[in-house]
Amino acid sequence: MKAKTGFNLRNVCGEQVIVAEGRENIDFSNIISMNETSAYLWNAIQDKDFTVEDLVKLLMQEYDVDEQTARKDAQVLANQWLEAGICE
Repeated sequence: MKAKTGFNLRNVCGEQVIVAEGRENIDFSNIISMNETSAYLWNAIQDKDFTVEDLVKLLMQEYDVDEQTARKDAQVLANQWLEAGICE
């Protein structure tokens, strides 16, 4: 997977949100809010290909979480990003 170009993480009034930038995303009307953990992962995967396994490793390195929990959370997050159209 890879984060699509033109979707950037911004701090808006204290909230971490993904905003669409650029002409190719001009009709994007959804705001994607991220918690601290998903924002950390989003920043970590920018400009590189990644897998769910990469997200699992990042979660385990940064947070005190076991592999099973990290894998479940990483899969859910990856699916949400794909459904939102911010990854391909």
